[in-house]
Amino acid sequence: MTDDKTQSPAIDPAGAEELQGVPEDFVDTTGKNEEVTSLREKLATAEQDVLYARAETQNVRRRLEKDIADTRAYAATGFARDILSVSDNLSRALSAIPADLREDEKLKSLVTGIEATAREIDKVFASHGISRIAAMGLPLDPNQHQAMIEVPSDDAEPGTVVQELQAGYMIKDRLLRPAMVAVAKKPD
Repeated sequence: MTDDKTQSPAIDPAGAEELQGVPEDFVDTTGKNEEVTSLREKLATAEQDVLYARAETQNVRRRLEKDIADTRAYAATGFARDILSVSDNLSRALSAIPADLREDEKLKSLVTGIEATAREIDKVFASHGISRIAAMGLPLDPNQHQAMIEVPSDDAEPGTVVQELQAGYMIKDRLLRPAMVAVAKKPD
């Protein structure tokens, strides 16, 4: 270094622009460019690590937001599975009442009450995104139907649902309970 502050020290022309405005006391003129290069590499690595950490944090936040949304959407799944048996029993009760007894004045209010309760359960199911799976006359879908028996049939194509033994339900886009069905097969 020189005593005269107006003279600039000997600087590598490639790094001259980067050192403008840096006091002369801090300028390395003895050829220690390796140390500067090493520090730049470490800085670049640290910057890259920070970017990766930010990206990972954002990914974790997105996963947590999705988990929270799924938890909210499907929180009623366990309860819904339990209440399906109540719905099944109401349906069985209604189907067990013969048509002639439905018109009997003594039982008419009972039948009306059971029908109203079944409608209310269906309304609550709909408000929570629970829907019945269509089965009758459709091809067997292993994602929604569980084949319990095969029935020989001339009327239906093999693999077609010919009887619904138990209704199946979806909660939003997830299977809550598969429909238990009888499937047509070729007669012997």
